[in-house]
Amino acid sequence: MAIFEYKGRDNSGNLISGDMEGGSANTIASSLLSTGITPINIEEKVEQKTVTAQVADLLKSKKPPDISEMVMFSRQMYALLRTGIPINQAIGGIVRSVRNEYFAEVLRELQVDLESGQEMSTSIKQYPRIFPPLFVAMVGVGENTGRLDEAFLQISHYMEYDKETRMQIKSALRYPTFVIIAISIAIAVINIFVIPAFAKIFESADAELPLATQILMMTSNFFVSYWPIILVTLVVSTWGVKAWVKTKSGRYRWDKTKLKLPLVGDIILRATLARFARSFAMSVGAGVPLTKALTVVAKAVDNHFVGEKVKDICNSVERGGTLTQSASETELFTPLVLQMLSVGEDTGIVDEMMLEVAGFYEREVEYDVKNLSSTIEPVLITAIGIMVLILALGIFLPMWDLSSVAMGG
Repeated sequence: MAIFEYKGRDNSGNLISGDMEGGSANTIASSLLSTGITPINIEEKVEQKTVTAQVADLLKSKKPPDISEMVMFSRQMYALLRTGIPINQAIGGIVRSVRNEYFAEVLRELQVDLESGQEMSTSIKQYPRIFPPLFVAMVGVGENTGRLDEAFLQISHYMEYDKETRMQIKSALRYPTFVIIAISIAIAVINIFVIPAFAKIFESADAELPLATQILMMTSNFFVSYWPIILVTLVVSTWGVKAWVKTKSGRYRWDKTKLKLPLVGDIILRATLARFARSFAMSVGAGVPLTKALTVVAKAVDNHFVGEKVKDICNSVERGGTLTQSASETELFTPLVLQMLSVGEDTGIVDEMMLEVAGFYEREVEYDVKNLSSTIEPVLITAIGIMVLILALGIFLPMWDLSSVAMGG
């Protein structure tokens, strides 16, 4: 809420001025009129901040809430609306417990919009960084059907499962990531510090070095001589890739590449398809028209490549094709899933069949994620073994030759 300075006249025509807290100038004007004061001028009071406070405001980033906060918000909205509390009061109560300042600020603005008679779905559409398209669509369906509380409950279930899936994949990839980072650091230390020390010993002996040792020395010399260039190249490349991924074509190609990564690509694909199936079932079950549901879900799957395939399904359905045939043309779904979809389309229970599809993919993803570590470990152990072998041959073979020469001497 902001502080507004106002000037007005009472019923006797006397000039009255003062300060009042409110969400907007219109809210202040309504409050004044209800007390018998006719507003003449209303201006937001600008607070004079210190230089330190201004710098702090500049440094403070508008970080959107994480998925845990959104799940909590959805559950709180469901609980409050379920008891019959008006939506405006429900949001006002939740604002007091929100820790994310940017989210709290957005909720206050939503409260002001609701007070002015605007629908919640229309208002939250202005904040795509916080409320994804599926969230907006489900809230809109809840408003149109008078079941907004149930809409928030479905949203919380969907986001909670999505969070758990992401956490499982991250947990499975955490160990191999740490191992790869540790190996990279070890290689850098060996090339920059260890091998140059051995190189001096080898050079002083004038001994013919094995091929593995020569390769290690060449690699070490390259690292020692050009490490600033290597570091700058890595930083620039990382920044360039991130900037490229933010573009439309870059994001599409990266999302397509992710689905073809060894070991994890297939898991990411099925997790994305599970998200598509569950969100599509939620939309259709809530009464959203088929083509509109596909359009909304295409933006909610969090993968531009899969999203384009879903749009292709939507376009095919609009041209008169069946949902099953259109899905088959994308070559994303297994024959078993297509058969389940066909049964749902024939019997008029597409939403229930899509929930079965979501459950099918989710069980597969859960099983593969649990076994992901055991699948990656042999690959990592093999890679580490090869690296240790190369280092051993490159360092210890010439040392044995030197010791043999010394003993023979």
